[in-house]
Amino acid sequence: MEFPENLIEGRLVKRYKRFLADVRLANGEIVTAHCPNTGSMLGCQPDDARVWLSPASNPKRKLRYTWELVETEPGVLACVNTGRPNIQAREAIEDGRIAALADYPVVRPEVRYGSENSRIDLHLSGDPVRPDAWVEVKNVTLSENGIACFPDAVTLRGQKHLRELMAMVKAGDRAVLLFCVNHTGAREVRPADHIDPAYGELLRSAVEAGVEVMALQADLAGDRGPSGSLALVRELPVVL
Repeated sequence: MEFPENLIEGRLVKRYKRFLADVRLANGEIVTAHCPNTGSMLGCQPDDARVWLSPASNPKRKLRYTWELVETEPGVLACVNTGRPNIQAREAIEDGRIAALADYPVVRPEVRYGSENSRIDLHLSGDPVRPDAWVEVKNVTLSENGIACFPDAVTLRGQKHLRELMAMVKAGDRAVLLFCVNHTGAREVRPADHIDPAYGELLRSAVEAGVEVMALQADLAGDRGPSGSLALVRELPVVL
């Protein structure tokens, strides 16, 4: 997938109230952009970082811009818009770029399931041989020295999702945790035991129970900044 509009470069002034970020554009104007990320964004808001905004297609929208990308260190980009990963994952699956999940005739988003009142990001069905696959997508933007980690804050919701996935395996279906690595500096993915040790323990238990874990990295960077592409292009190892 591509960004729908050309991105606008600026410099981060500050992020606040979770959903707002002030950005200084090239002409010196400071604009307030929507920050589509409820997480801690650890490592993704350095002082005066280069950032890229997408313009709103709806002229009536209160905020004219949405924060999409940030340069976490020179030449390294991360996508902070958590509305993107589910679209990235679905496109990769439907295009056959994830071999283990290819060729399911039906791909449905946001399907209710489980005993803890959850919604699965993607439900794959209709294969005459393989059982249905329940795919939970996680956006990964925390990375240091080539090691990407999830989560970037304690996540009770993420722990709930792992329990739901384990229950689907027990019921005879496939359950998949797909790390969408929206950080160009990552070379592998690990659970962030230093941030949420309970999540790391539960993830290892989930894998032992038969939950499949995959990580795919997005193609975000061109020679001089964003490439315009959000496609998941390469598989990364998951180290537990």
